[in-house]
Amino acid sequence: MALSKKSGLRIVFMGTPEFACVALKTLLSSYHEVVAVYSQPPRPAGRGHCLQKSPVHQCAEQAGLPIFTPLRFSEPDALSNFQALNADIVLVAAYGLILPGTILETPRYGCLNIHASLLPRWRGAAPIQRAIMAGDTTTGVTIMQMDTGLDTGDMLLKGTVPITSSTTAPLLHDDLARLGATLMLEALEKVRSESLSPEVQPTEGVTYAEKISKEEGLLDWRESDFVLDRRVRALNPWPGTYFLREGKRYRVMEVDVIPCDQVSSPPGTVLDHHLTIQCGQGALRLKRLQRPGKSVVEAHDFLNGTRIDVGTLISDSL
Repeated sequence: MALSKKSGLRIVFMGTPEFACVALKTLLSSYHEVVAVYSQPPRPAGRGHCLQKSPVHQCAEQAGLPIFTPLRFSEPDALSNFQALNADIVLVAAYGLILPGTILETPRYGCLNIHASLLPRWRGAAPIQRAIMAGDTTTGVTIMQMDTGLDTGDMLLKGTVPITSSTTAPLLHDDLARLGATLMLEALEKVRSESLSPEVQPTEGVTYAEKISKEEGLLDWRESDFVLDRRVRALNPWPGTYFLREGKRYRVMEVDVIPCDQVSSPPGTVLDHHLTIQCGQGALRLKRLQRPGKSVVEAHDFLNGTRIDVGTLISDSL
């Protein structure tokens, strides 16, 4: 039986990073009732390794909401605490903790996930970065009914976002966060009216967005200019892209693709006084860089403090 027009849903929200904050804030401005928030426990961060609450934890705290931060749902009282909330539905956005079947089955309408890809493409931990790195021209958000698999549940709603040659991970993150919040509200209305039409994910087109490692940030100049450009746009600000020179790590924050038909020099060669670097195919011009322990600067300011001769290799490993 559908709910009355005036009654909102009792919602438990689960999320951790800034991506999820957009959805939580949107919920808090709706007529639905957020009865509690779950987030990852505070972790050591910064130079002092002080415990830092997640963005969602901080947002929930500012709103005066009850907050739960279990390491796992097998902890004593974790299930009973959750059941006592008497939620109609759970909304999940980048929570980072696997929900057991006992949690998935407790709410009246189950658990919905805001996933930042067009499933079944890019299931897993890093769909935003992987979509850019793979050269996808379109991505989006899928609202899915959660099950015990890894992003394998039935799809409920989808929305798309283009990926262009200038799309960066932060820009795409913000676009998808806003889209996810909008689709979430639409899904809740369909839940209330019991008009959702679940669609089973196809078995074809499944890909997995593996967690990003710091090692993936090392730029291999033997790759093409387009591959390296996508890597720079996908992996900044974290974990960052870089090259090694004289044993030091130099971060590359922004580049321009400089197409050229012929490979005139070995990959990694500095081609001019503008920091244009030969790649395995084409070339990249380094626009913004960061010396170890210093601020990000434009290429010409970088060269004022770091001597790099034309014709030399920019990296130690090449």
